[in-house]
Amino acid sequence: MSEAAVRVVVADDQRVVRDGLVSLLGLLPGVAVVGAAADGDEAVAMVERLRPDVVLMDLRMPRCDGVEATRRVMQAAPATRVVVLTTYADDESVFSALQAGARGYLTKDAGAEEIGRAIAAVHAGEALLEPSVQRRLLDAMAAGGAAAVAQPANPDGLTAREREVLQLVGEGLDNREIAARLFVSEATVKTHINSIFAKAQLRDRAQAVAYAYRIGLVR
Repeated sequence: MSEAAVRVVVADDQRVVRDGLVSLLGLLPGVAVVGAAADGDEAVAMVERLRPDVVLMDLRMPRCDGVEATRRVMQAAPATRVVVLTTYADDESVFSALQAGARGYLTKDAGAEEIGRAIAAVHAGEALLEPSVQRRLLDAMAAGGAAAVAQPANPDGLTAREREVLQLVGEGLDNREIAARLFVSEATVKTHINSIFAKAQLRDRAQAVAYAYRIGLVR
């Protein structure tokens, strides 16, 4: 195993899927599978013991589901990143996983390249949501447009500029692109994002995307 390899734990209750993921990840350069868990409880125990860089987490598992396991992983090992890999892309599953602390969300239609890209992105401190998941969030907000309109004008005390930045984050722009769009420096964008995180009690960019949809900034 290379010292530079991203250390990954796989969590899925279906053995054939779990074994398949372990084999697939073993073929990816720069990735080393250090554990495979059959449910959320086992995944949390492995994280506490092994301190992996990334957990590839199924959502629907016995004893402890993926959302609760993600929440517990964040409490036990904040430096470990979670990528959800699941059959489900409904709005409840997506929002719940992101709010629990997941930084990536893929469906099981994802190929090896997409999974590898998600692992690399979250390990680097970024967030990655599969395009179909982003579309699902948009559809959910469109269907609940009236509820979005009912949100307060400045939830959590966000300033007008912070709302602009948050909207662009929700649309998938990175800091450089936001800076260019608003004609400000990247340092200024980072300051605004840190303020948004503090005011809305968000942990990362993935939660900020979900928050932007939830308060109706992105439709």
